[in-house]
Amino acid sequence: MKFTVQDPCQLVRKSLGDPIAEDLRFVVKSVVGEENLIDMQPNRSNNYCCGGGGGFLQSGFPEARRYYGRRKLDQILETGAPYCITPCHNCHSQIHDLSEHYEAGYHSVHLWTLICLSMGILGENEREYLGPDLAELGL
Repeated sequence: MKFTVQDPCQLVRKSLGDPIAEDLRFVVKSVVGEENLIDMQPNRSNNYCCGGGGGFLQSGFPEARRYYGRRKLDQILETGAPYCITPCHNCHSQIHDLSEHYEAGYHSVHLWTLICLSMGILGENEREYLGPDLAELGL
């Protein structure tokens, strides 16, 4: 099972930079296994914005938001990973919406969901964004 990870703009590109992106990858690799992570290109401080941050998600302009999110959608699809891990709630909502709207077929999953799943403490009602291959794990 393969995963890719979104580097959130506010946390990585606009504030803490590559050191926090490396910390993010340490956690992701610890949860899903290093061999299962496919990095987007470009990544870390150079990663593309998903198009949902800065209030755009709530702006009332979904078609414009989706238009700007196409670059992120294409970037995710290029990895071939069926899961995109999102540590930011805005990124999660936008990336999830892009997959549904464009029928891209990947799952957007919160980082905390995978952490809890790996620890065996993810509840039955917290599995909404998991695909069928992960939804039944640990029950």
